[in-house]
Amino acid sequence: MHKKDLQALLEEQAARYNRPEFIANDPIQLPHRFAQLQDKEIVGLFAAVLAWGQRQTIIRSTEKIIALMGDEPYRFVLHHQPDDLIPLQDFVHRTFNGTDLLYFIYFLRWYYERNESLETAFSDGINPHDLTVENGLIHFQRLFFSLEDAPARTRKHIATPERKSACKRLNMFLRWMVRCDDAGVDFGCWHRISPAQLVCPLDVHVKRVAHRLGLLKRTQSDWQAALELTANLRKFNKQDPVRYDFALFGLGLADKGY
Repeated sequence: MHKKDLQALLEEQAARYNRPEFIANDPIQLPHRFAQLQDKEIVGLFAAVLAWGQRQTIIRSTEKIIALMGDEPYRFVLHHQPDDLIPLQDFVHRTFNGTDLLYFIYFLRWYYERNESLETAFSDGINPHDLTVENGLIHFQRLFFSLEDAPARTRKHIATPERKSACKRLNMFLRWMVRCDDAGVDFGCWHRISPAQLVCPLDVHVKRVAHRLGLLKRTQSDWQAALELTANLRKFNKQDPVRYDFALFGLGLADKGY
């Protein structure tokens, strides 16, 4: 496919899926239910971290966490009492269990007692001249597990480029928080990270379509593959390459055979 034709396809599909109707069936609907920044961040992080499997299952599991936090995530994180944590011990979503959930709450309380926004947990590791958010992802993972008694089992739920992971879930979370346009899907509530630095979330649908369209040659689903795909998307939109995540995801979901 010629570059102009490919760009036209990507633009058409991005416009089709980057619209409010997309929210209804996607985990991003969950942080959209909240007005306060910190609530959006907490719910968005959980929705992204649990994002493997069917979207409706991800939504239901994240809704359980929201309910366990009394539908007030930020208030719960900062002001919960020991007895409030007991019901969280039985939570399960695939391999994410109560031990993991309790440590997330522990970290978030520690962090929000010292910071206004979760943005700095990423942005403090990023140089304005960095091409991508790679150093921010590394910084976040190190910070997340810097607290005493961090469970070894929980490490599999926070990926890092240092271990060559594609970091699909965290890249999706960053897309939600950083991208800003008039479509009303992504929030654009973080401003210390540039949309130009975002890396495309590499899930199985996106990878399959990217291969078919010639946007990705690497066969491993790793950090280098995510960088390769993003570099090719950057050729069409240098300032907002991850806009085309909508197009690739939508084409993969529809499985139109491209």
